Amino acid sequence: MKTQHTKHAKLTKPQLGHFGRNEWAIIGTPCGNIQKIAHKVIEILSKDFKVSYVDADHQSADAEKTQGKKEDAAMDAGASLVYTDKITHHRIDFNNEKFDTYQYRSLFHEQDIVLVNGNHFKAQKQIVVIDARKKDSLERKLDRLTNVDLILLEGENDSIFPFLQTQIPNIADIPILQSINTAAIANFLLQKVNTNQPPLYGLVLAGGKSQRMGRDKGLIDYHGKAQREYVGDMLQAFCEEVFISCRPDQVSNIDTQHQILQDSLLGLGPFGAILSAFQHNPNAAWLVVACDLPLLDADTLQYLVDNRNPSKTATAFHNPATNFPEPLITIWESKSYLTLLQFLAQAYSCPRKVLINSDIALLQVPDVAALENVNRPEEYEEVKKLL
Repeated sequence: MKTQHTKHAKLTKPQLGHFGRNEWAIIGTPCGNIQKIAHKVIEILSKDFKVSYVDADHQSADAEKTQGKKEDAAMDAGASLVYTDKITHHRIDFNNEKFDTYQYRSLFHEQDIVLVNGNHFKAQKQIVVIDARKKDSLERKLDRLTNVDLILLEGENDSIFPFLQTQIPNIADIPILQSINTAAIANFLLQKVNTNQPPLYGLVLAGGKSQRMGRDKGLIDYHGKAQREYVGDMLQAFCEEVFISCRPDQVSNIDTQHQILQDSLLGLGPFGAILSAFQHNPNAAWLVVACDLPLLDADTLQYLVDNRNPSKTATAFHNPATNFPEPLITIWESKSYLTLLQFLAQAYSCPRKVLINSDIALLQVPDVAALENVNRPEEYEEVKKLL
């Protein structure tokens, strides 16, 4: 019996659409109206979320050239990329012949919500506008209606087109709003995004070689059991699943009730362990905790989880001892996966450097002692006295 030869590693794919995790194409009404709806919704949601908009420029290339913009002049001269600091915002022009889903996802990976002009682009989910002006156009684009989440009524329209009832089997269950009620539309999207937040998984970092301590720090008994087990047990109260991160050569010697997750990127320390976790499940947020924090307690973890901000790359504590974010008691959101890989591609493997240079939620720790790590025998003796 022949076995099928697999050329590529079987990896878990992130749950993304054409642009990002939460995207909606608005379709069925003129482009100007789509822009108006999108802009008003963005104005409401952008206070708490990163919201982006995808559209096509209706102005012709010839008309743009007559304006003499310096970005276009550089492009005409053959530049492949032009970056312009517009003071209030930034502009990047690409001269790629091909721009597809892979490039879009890279650009939009930090966005919480992507609104799309469905007259020009497809998206994973759709918002259909019932507008008599675009009835024929909408009927020609039925193949784009793959996952309709919301129906909007424009103007005097109060009935659903018959062809939509045929195209969308569950149309009776889809909410209907007036297109002018942008507050209700924004609230609908808000509920959808909150429902679709990545679940929280726990990762206990126990793969270090403990060279300074002279023995495995994960096995030290501070609280009546091995420290890695103690931390794993604490994480169970906050996480859907908990994993003990370790090196491949440790697996046979680990006795744990928790799941074991081997480092797949060796030689990168905690950075490699975090990336290995995302490789295992890129659709989760990971609460990462080092095993050498004997004073860490459930109250500190509760405070971190309660103040989690999924719109940020990560939620971390400020460590007064270093005056930097503490990367090893941190919630790394699923969107941080690509960010971590981008830093690695530039030869940076320090999780703290990623936090310092990313958009994160930085908290003041309720009890600074919880951040004290124990790496040496003399530090161990001091902590044992405290405990």
